[in-house]
Amino acid sequence: MTASRQRLAGRFQIDLPPGEAFRLFTARGEEDWAQGWHPRFPVCPADDTEPGTVFETHAHRQHATWIVTSCEPGKRISYARMIPGEQAGTVTVTVSAAGDRTEVEVVYDLTALTSASSVKLCEFADGYPAYLESWRDAISERLASQRQRC
Repeated sequence: MTASRQRLAGRFQIDLPPGEAFRLFTARGEEDWAQGWHPRFPVCPADDTEPGTVFETHAHRQHATWIVTSCEPGKRISYARMIPGEQAGTVTVTVSAAGDRTEVEVVYDLTALTSASSVKLCEFADGYPAYLESWRDAISERLASQRQRC
């Protein structure tokens, strides 16, 4: 098998208005709901959504370097993501109103850098719908626990 490229897109809804939901998909905001997500910033930004902002993560047993490539506050944020020796690509999250809820679209456009990482990328692609369901479930659980505290 040679290196491969996958463009994966999916949608889900959450019980927040888009302005509030958007923050959940920023580097710092994702810490609120994504287990194991702890971004490290080489240079601490005032605004973690500013294009050019760089951070690193060690989630899912992978070291990744991320760069914010573009942002429309409250609507869309795009990242370049590099996992050394494995894959590189972009991740874009777009939020939009869906009644009193938010529809979240998540697009991964990834290229495997080796034949071995192509296998992992294909496995990720096969599990992508379940992966996004896990995002929705984790966010929903977080929102429910916040409501119980009030």
